[in-house]
Amino acid sequence: MTYPTARHFIGGTWVSDGATGESVNPADDTVLGRYHAGSAALVEQAARTARETFFATDWAHAPRQRAQALFEFADRMEAARDEIVDLIVAENGKLRSEAIGETMGSISEVRYYGGLARNLRGTMQEISPGQMSLFHREAAGVAGIIVPWNAPVTLLVRSLGPALAAGCTCLIKPAHQTPLVHARVMQCLADCPSLPPGVVNSINESGIEVGQAIVSSPLVDTISFTGSSATGKAIMAAAAPTLKRVGLELGGKAPAVIFPDADLDKAVAELTHGALTMAGQICVAAARFLVHESIAKDFEERIKASFAAVHVGPGNDSASEMGSLIDRANLDRLRTIIERAGDEGEMVLRGEALNAGAFLTPTLFRIDDVSSPLVQEELFGPIVSLETFSDEGEAVSKANATCYGLAASVFTTDLSRAMRMSRAIRAGTVWLNSHMRLAAEAETGGFGQSGLGRLHGPEGLHDFMETKHIYLEQGMIGG
Repeated sequence: MTYPTARHFIGGTWVSDGATGESVNPADDTVLGRYHAGSAALVEQAARTARETFFATDWAHAPRQRAQALFEFADRMEAARDEIVDLIVAENGKLRSEAIGETMGSISEVRYYGGLARNLRGTMQEISPGQMSLFHREAAGVAGIIVPWNAPVTLLVRSLGPALAAGCTCLIKPAHQTPLVHARVMQCLADCPSLPPGVVNSINESGIEVGQAIVSSPLVDTISFTGSSATGKAIMAAAAPTLKRVGLELGGKAPAVIFPDADLDKAVAELTHGALTMAGQICVAAARFLVHESIAKDFEERIKASFAAVHVGPGNDSASEMGSLIDRANLDRLRTIIERAGDEGEMVLRGEALNAGAFLTPTLFRIDDVSSPLVQEELFGPIVSLETFSDEGEAVSKANATCYGLAASVFTTDLSRAMRMSRAIRAGTVWLNSHMRLAAEAETGGFGQSGLGRLHGPEGLHDFMETKHIYLEQGMIGG
């Protein structure tokens, strides 16, 4: 099936401007459709539209309207659920079950922020007798939202939802690998009668020109970015001249710590899912298995058998248990990493490419050198290291040995140890006897080079709001 060409969306109007690029199905290399590439000039137009809309309409002061618009958005996404799921599978390569989970989770999150839109409250304090300070929470202005390819709907909604709830107007840049599914979601927004034209605008990428223009624009007040730590650093640097706020959800190298008293059957099941969901192309994926030396051999045999049994294939095939990578360029990158893992460590299970598409079977390798780039760097694929520890102190030291701190998990039946470890590990999320549990209500974000700020939950609104102090003394205002 060939899909309509993905266009830009500015001021409530679809814009067919710029050269066209191809969107390719990574499972079979077929061309799904085309998209219009954006430009700095289109960013300027869209940013100006967003800014004019912010100041010229009541959007930022109308919480009931914002809530209604978000509920309309959720309803339209639900009505288009099957189309969105089909597009995610075709354009991203993930399993249909993963695409359904992404779509339904996104709808839930939109409704969650629709509810919060009517509950944005400030505070008031009497400083001295007759002297009052009012602290008003209001929208930050124009929000630039830069969306990655690995979860193109979820990672759009978890920034767009709170931005709209807060009263911001928005300028979005989707990933160039997933423009078609983004365009379908934008159509859902375009069909919302309570959403004024110009509140949400979107420009497709062309290389890095569009992203750079959004970050550097003086018309944009805050940036919400999900992606690699390297790109996050570049965004911080580019945002510095205009001193705009940045919210960054960046890379991860999530350790899973397995103690001798853990339920190994449960740990293996959780970590197979936690490491191989979306073919490991998710920043919170379990990327390092830290195993107590007394159970290392037993755990290795179990996890190897579990990884080897995973059926890799097209997302639409009901027999598939892991889908494809995003493209062949990433397949080539990961095959090079596997060769390096075989040289620097000890290969336990070697991943292999399939005959067609961007498919790669899972890889497990042992390594003792925590300083190795294989341990220190985010690999972003179905490749996991096996490391050992002798006691709780060494487990904490190894878990905290990278520059990342996005997520981790601990497997033990000892509640006291579970709580000690969860406090000691420097990560924004620590799961106990599970891995990769995400919800609209639960904040996620990182320590260290895993980013700044939080997404999801009430704290997800913070990057899109400002606190204004209004001071009043008795007798200052007549009446």
